[in-house]
Amino acid sequence: MLVHPFEPVYDSCSKILILGTFPSVKSREENFYYGHPHNRFWKVLSALTGCPLPRDIKEKKDLLLKEKIALWDVLKSCEIDASRDSSIRDPVANDLRPILANSSIEAIFTNGRKAGELYKRLCYPDTFIESHVLPSTSPANAQYTLERLIREWSIILK
Repeated sequence: MLVHPFEPVYDSCSKILILGTFPSVKSREENFYYGHPHNRFWKVLSALTGCPLPRDIKEKKDLLLKEKIALWDVLKSCEIDASRDSSIRDPVANDLRPILANSSIEAIFTNGRKAGELYKRLCYPDTFIESHVLPSTSPANAQYTLERLIREWSIILK
């Protein structure tokens, strides 16, 4: 059983919450979200916000907080083969109540279909907040170009 290795990023001003499933092998090595160099998450956020592409963890956190974005994952723990969401077994949800109680969250978005499914099954019964499922920024989601991801993800700006 793997346990989520790092804390959520948010503050009292955070207005949107973006949830992935569980950190990839590379993210766990880097000790921060979306650490794989081919994951397009940071490129998408940079394009949408007009902020420079963040180069390190501090710049990534600064971008999130400046743009009022909270970031975490649906799962607190699970069994997973490498970084494949399709292999997730025995999922245990993170408790989202502290973020929701200590921020100004107006909308929840999930990064990918699996995160959306897990959120709906494991978190929605506690939060009663619908999530908007966005296409995964993972390099495994090759059917989406960076331009198409940016278009689809632009909903977070509203």
